[in-house]
Amino acid sequence: MKRLLACAIGLFVLAACDPTQDSDTGLWDLLIRGGTIVDGTGAPGFSGDVAIRDARIVRVAREALPEEEAARVIDATGLVVAPGFVDIHAHLDPILDIPDAESHVRQGVTTALGNPDGGGPHRIAAHLDTLRTVGMGLNVAFLVGHNTVRREVMGMDDRGPTAEELEAMESLIETAMEEGAFGISTGLRYTPGVYSDVDEVVALSRVAARYGGFYTSHLRDEGMELIEGVDEAIEIGRRAEIPVVLTHHKVVGAPMWGASERTLAMIDAAREEGIDVMADQYPYTATHTGISILVPPWALAGGNEEFLERLEDPALHDSIMRGIEWNIVNDRGGNDLRRVQFSGVEWDSSLEGGTLHDWAEREGMDSTPETGAKLVIEAMRQGGARTIFHALHEDDVERIMRHPMTAIASDGRLVRPGDGHPHPRWYGTFPRVLGHYVRERGVLDLEEAVRKMTSLPADRVGFEERGRIEEGAWADLALFDPDEVIDRATFQDPHNYPDGIPYVIVNGVVTVDGGEFLDLRPGRVLGR
Repeated sequence: MKRLLACAIGLFVLAACDPTQDSDTGLWDLLIRGGTIVDGTGAPGFSGDVAIRDARIVRVAREALPEEEAARVIDATGLVVAPGFVDIHAHLDPILDIPDAESHVRQGVTTALGNPDGGGPHRIAAHLDTLRTVGMGLNVAFLVGHNTVRREVMGMDDRGPTAEELEAMESLIETAMEEGAFGISTGLRYTPGVYSDVDEVVALSRVAARYGGFYTSHLRDEGMELIEGVDEAIEIGRRAEIPVVLTHHKVVGAPMWGASERTLAMIDAAREEGIDVMADQYPYTATHTGISILVPPWALAGGNEEFLERLEDPALHDSIMRGIEWNIVNDRGGNDLRRVQFSGVEWDSSLEGGTLHDWAEREGMDSTPETGAKLVIEAMRQGGARTIFHALHEDDVERIMRHPMTAIASDGRLVRPGDGHPHPRWYGTFPRVLGHYVRERGVLDLEEAVRKMTSLPADRVGFEERGRIEEGAWADLALFDPDEVIDRATFQDPHNYPDGIPYVIVNGVVTVDGGEFLDLRPGRVLGR
């Protein structure tokens, strides 16, 4: 009798501590009824109901739950109920100016990871504290950027660090990890990260690994030396004993198209070896970055002032010109000035949306690589420009997308309608996958696509209790119409929100309601 009583008391205590228990009594904040639940694991969808209380999912049921128990009911008939999408490559730098993050939330994104490509603030604690006072439309978390840390310690120097400088960088990485960063990002194609060697990156990545972080890399090259770039990232994972993400994985430039067969085989071989490597990808055949990507990195050492001084030296000027011409022909230029499109030009907004070819025509110049190089130098003299490079092949995009260890990520920057002429991924990444690549082209099935947007990226970062629909998880959800969901942003007309995502729920709060965006800012700051 005493044993039975003790067991009964123990069961009562466990039930009292379990947030998924006692979910049939009292009032649910929200009941989502009759949708097709695709839970994020890749398992087949099923018809069912989801009940939410106090920002958590408290019931997931295949049978109908009683409406009278809920303060509000959403009829999800004909809709897919999925976990909110997790964007592990997001440019969140404008978040203090755009705290509602509407361009992301309307895509179904409920959690985003910032500071990719080696950038962003490295004083993580101060940044997180500021964001907590502002309030955000989605959950946010951050990496610590290698380029930022290197610039803080070494400026724009084209050299390796001294022992003291390496120790200083390690200390900054350690502080950032202690303050809540989820890992380290590199932009090894950008300055000053391009001036580092693999030993430096391994040393800094080991610090992040000690804190359970991961390594995400804009590869040192994504064009002619793509294979070497992938090999370097895998080597960093091997030596630093850290999980790796080949971020926005792609194949740049016609000479390399098709090389994704080899890079994906390299991922598989590394995983068989025990190195935890995966990729993320955006679903477009064009990249986006600064026009300086066409300039040889050596010419940018020391910063813009030293670059301008080099242009005054005839021999160096000729070398820079030849380097730019080579990149226009073989790399992101796609051997056609029509493939280089302006997205943001502060010194001449009339160029936005047009191409290097259009600019050459306006100036009465022939549309040749040499002309392109001259115009790139002129753009750099004026302060640079943001540019879209139409230099990828659809076959590589689809091949990378099918790989089971490729997550979907936007590489998108928060944006307001009318701000420049951005890459359409800023508005349309996730609905494009669901509409174009799932429904129209059949590249992925629905459940696999949702897994690539939810549990796969969430697990890589370490977002516990997000990325799945299960009892006890945070109530981050995206409800979409599988027959209607589609991106509406294009390269010609980018400022368009997607269709077919009528409801988005962040921490239990409905922030897109019947297609209407509500600036309620229920997002949370997440620390590692």
